[in-house]
Amino acid sequence: MVPAIQVQDIFKHYGAVRALAGVSLEIAQGEFFGLLGPNGAGKTTLISILAGLTIASSGSASVLGFDVRERYREARRALGVVPQELVFDPFFTVRETLAIQSGYFGIRDNRGWIEEVMHHLDLTEKADTNMRALSGGMKRRVLVAQALVHKPPVIVLDEPTAGVDVELRQALWRFVRRLNADGHTIVLTTHYLEEAEALCGRIAMLKQGRIVALDTTQNLLRMHSGCYVELRLEPDRLPERLAPRVVERRANGAYRLALGDYNDVEGLMGEIRASGVRVQEMEVMQPDLEEVFVQIMQKA
Repeated sequence: MVPAIQVQDIFKHYGAVRALAGVSLEIAQGEFFGLLGPNGAGKTTLISILAGLTIASSGSASVLGFDVRERYREARRALGVVPQELVFDPFFTVRETLAIQSGYFGIRDNRGWIEEVMHHLDLTEKADTNMRALSGGMKRRVLVAQALVHKPPVIVLDEPTAGVDVELRQALWRFVRRLNADGHTIVLTTHYLEEAEALCGRIAMLKQGRIVALDTTQNLLRMHSGCYVELRLEPDRLPERLAPRVVERRANGAYRLALGDYNDVEGLMGEIRASGVRVQEMEVMQPDLEEVFVQIMQKA
């Protein structure tokens, strides 16, 4: 099967600044894929190359087998992008904006799908409202709708929930999960790593224009072994020998300690008992994606 997205040895320079340094990546059709990295890592530059908004300095990129430069019409028709920036035309209503967007792809009488998209994004009540009168969260909903009006098989979401309320975030993810279940390929960039952990089957992490990690979400979590223990003690006195393991002192007074694995819990409890301290509360936790991300970025 042809990959949904294929990127081969992409470099991009802006003068002396190197935004991408040899990125190669393949995303299968139907995947829910995460593209993570700190600010300036090259995520938006890579998305701009796929969307035809930026030309790579070298290398190649394709969407559903269509080269983004040589067969740009087919590549752009196969791709829907929700940009990070709030870009909109201030002279039209929401419904008019989506109808015009459909026209860019040569689609006529798209009213039924437009109404469905607005319904799922809770835009129906604002359908006849001018774009200028919308809140920032509502404008972002319209950007998502614009990316979907031509029913693209590949959808790229670049920070789609930045600055939006919890209700929209949940509605958006329900709709996107449904699209993915229907066979659409989803590529997500986000700084909310709990979203990526819950949604993405596979993740690539970028730093300074290079991919520094690429694997399934579960493998990334398993590769970075260890666990954390949160303890509240009575009296509030941590044994001195355990001090090097402390990674955080929580607001509720709990100590958060890093352990090599679950076998270390027994030794930890032995140290606490020997010091005459009593455990009031205790919770053992596996590292989440945010902690794995920080570890990988520090090593890279």
